[in-house]
Amino acid sequence: MNSKFAFSCMTLTLALISCQNSNQKNMSDSDLIKKAHIIHNKVITMDTHNDISVKNFTDSINYATNIDTQVNIPKMEAGGLDVSWLVVYTGQSTLDAEGYAEAYKNAMEKFEAIHRLCEKYAPDKIELALTSDDVRRIHQADKKVAMIAVENAYSLGLDLSNIKKFYNLGARYMSLSHNGHSQFCDSNTGEKDSIWLYHGLSDLGKSALIEMNKLGIMVDVSHPSRESFLDMINLSKAPIIASHSAARALCNSSRNLDDEQLKLLAENDGVIQTVAFSSYLNTEKDQAYKDAIKPLYDTIAKEMGIILPNPSTFATMSDASFEDFFEKLKKVRKKAESDSRMVEIRKNTPPVNVSDLADHIDYLVKLIGIDHVGISSDFDGGGGIDGWNDASETFNVTLELVKRGYNQEEIGKLWSGNLLRVLDDCQRIAKEIQGKSS
Repeated sequence: MNSKFAFSCMTLTLALISCQNSNQKNMSDSDLIKKAHIIHNKVITMDTHNDISVKNFTDSINYATNIDTQVNIPKMEAGGLDVSWLVVYTGQSTLDAEGYAEAYKNAMEKFEAIHRLCEKYAPDKIELALTSDDVRRIHQADKKVAMIAVENAYSLGLDLSNIKKFYNLGARYMSLSHNGHSQFCDSNTGEKDSIWLYHGLSDLGKSALIEMNKLGIMVDVSHPSRESFLDMINLSKAPIIASHSAARALCNSSRNLDDEQLKLLAENDGVIQTVAFSSYLNTEKDQAYKDAIKPLYDTIAKEMGIILPNPSTFATMSDASFEDFFEKLKKVRKKAESDSRMVEIRKNTPPVNVSDLADHIDYLVKLIGIDHVGISSDFDGGGGIDGWNDASETFNVTLELVKRGYNQEEIGKLWSGNLLRVLDDCQRIAKEIQGKSS
């Protein structure tokens, strides 16, 4: 391309962006809200990481009603959230037969729970999607969409044939580790003590990734270590995703991706799903708020006869203990929100909010481009920020993006278009791999 022509195109693009942003600033709040509602209703909104508890998938207590979870069908309807990736999560335990067996049992219970919701409890309201075409078809039928992810391949044990089993049950992305090194790869948590098992992927992990590519399961790099990330991106024949992470340049958490990783992700044609997890968006602001509310939470917990564990023990908690903690925390938080003292606390020490999430989205878009950025919450797994603390508040994210000058096409990419493109690519590449091996 002629350099003068290229410069002219760049100048014109910047001028158009400047004009668009100027027009946004000149719009009244009511006009911005109207515009945001129009866009929110037209795009497919997708949250790529929502944890579940099997106790919320019974015939009497399930997502068909507005139970005390951050995500359920009524909240999705209220906030205009179209697609929820429900997570088959298993915490890290010992790398032995007993640990693997318990993890596999836990995973199968969660797979079965999701299928019960879609096939028995609320088939008229929500349906399981396996492809991007499924997503669009179900959305067109005016139903909510469920998709399945596996967080921590630890639950596979040592039997790689379980990957096909999980795929057949609906899993369409999977991470090879969580908070702790698995049999497949090192976790980001190794940064705390500099203890590593493999310095990246294990041999079993390499074999697992090859099998995931062959089946069309997206590789999730949100929890694995940096060296594991580099191994994955070098080995994978398909684009990879970070299902719930943010920019490390803005928040120095080991759970976030640094600029080099992000650029490699873009070169790989993958996507990072910017997560609404307060401590991954702004650690200092999050800690200041937690310090400010702790005395009130402790008082309320004591009044309710609840003992909240030290956050430092989270990584070693069993799945049952982790779920029990969140149940207790939700009760304390709910009572605290109605306490008059919270008004003053929030005024003096504001919590991490939707604007902080959008700051990360802005940074990521500027660094690696609009085609490689998405949105996630980690609801019911510790996620949630002021303004987007459950699915009913999903519109607030779109509104913030509109305020910042994003148009409908861009917002559509951020909410679902980019992730669905990666899913399509992974499934296309899987067919090519299968064709070559047949």
